[in-house]
Amino acid sequence: MTDRIFQDVMTIATAVIGLAIIAVIVSKQANTANVITQAGGALGNVIKEAVSPVSGAGGLMSSLSSGSGGF
Repeated sequence: MTDRIFQDVMTIATAVIGLAIIAVIVSKQANTANVITQAGGALGNVIKEAVSPVSGAGGLMSSLSSGSGGF
């Protein structure tokens, strides 16, 4: 009996959280597309930095040591 009540409460809580997530995603004020774009750009930069020692592309560390910028 107690397990069933706990399961029902968790189901309702999960549904409420899911509904809140969907509301944020579809909200016009959430700027979801820009957030996803920025996250993708950040991931691209992390990958570039990770492979720069292998590819010779130079990354953040090489630009900092050459004095050409960085942060």
